[in-house]
Amino acid sequence: MFEPEEEDDPSDNAVEAGEAAEAGDVEQAESTELVPTTALGRYLVEVRRYPFLSKEEELQLFHEYQVMGSRDAAVKLILSNLRVSVAIASEYGHTGADQMDLIQEGNVGLMQAIKKFDVSRNVRFYAYAAWWVRAYILRYLLQSHRLVKIGTTQEQRKLFYNLKKEKAKLEREGFVPDAKLIADRLQVRERDVLEMDQRLGSWELSLDQPISKDKEEGTFLDLLPAPTPRVDDIIAKKELMLLFRKKIGEFSKTLDERDEDILRNRLLSETPLTLEEIGRKYSITKERSRQLEARIIKRLREFMKAELQDFDALRN
Repeated sequence: MFEPEEEDDPSDNAVEAGEAAEAGDVEQAESTELVPTTALGRYLVEVRRYPFLSKEEELQLFHEYQVMGSRDAAVKLILSNLRVSVAIASEYGHTGADQMDLIQEGNVGLMQAIKKFDVSRNVRFYAYAAWWVRAYILRYLLQSHRLVKIGTTQEQRKLFYNLKKEKAKLEREGFVPDAKLIADRLQVRERDVLEMDQRLGSWELSLDQPISKDKEEGTFLDLLPAPTPRVDDIIAKKELMLLFRKKIGEFSKTLDERDEDILRNRLLSETPLTLEEIGRKYSITKERSRQLEARIIKRLREFMKAELQDFDALRN
């Protein structure tokens, strides 16, 4: 079983990650947005519904889970600590990995931490869980997000594992390990040998390395694109969002009281009403609530397309 290294007490980094999550210091969908438009945004809205537990509540739930075998207690412990995974996953945004994938891997570590936690350590669970969450996220990154993808075919995998070994073997036997000889020995194409040799040889290229002998030309780091959007794009999108909110207000005036309520408290709310709640409120079925919602969305889309020339930019 894959396990992170542990010490007698959680590290400072683990404690800080847990405390940051408890304080709500996690990457969230911008509060100025009317509706979370991404899977990550919607997930963060759901996560915020589950408050952190007090130490006493935490100990009681672990007693119910470990002594009485309560599955519900384990679920409550996991739900109340989902923000630990969010907080730690946000630290690895620079890797280019999908945030939801990182969070899911962290949640697997969180579930493993539930099984391993020892209440006698007198440590808050979120601090201990941070070890497991980080370990599972790092394992995922090492396995799935390398700078260069290699070993995607059977021949490439054979080369990846045997190229250096075969080179050393040929040198010991007195041969010059050129691409043709290695290809013959490993029964692969010469082109594949050259490609894999190039990949493996350039694996650890430093971004601080000068582009040329003339250091005045800069380093490879200077060739990377800026990670932030252009200023004019940011300003344009903000102006478009302000106009969008204005048009939302105009659109709401075209609705009756019930449809406006659904728009405000179902479609535009960070804590939306469920279809069941809408059904109970207006004495209609869940299916009828869904139909009303779909009709409002269709009308809103048509209204915005007619009113906003750049409406599609808001959906990107």
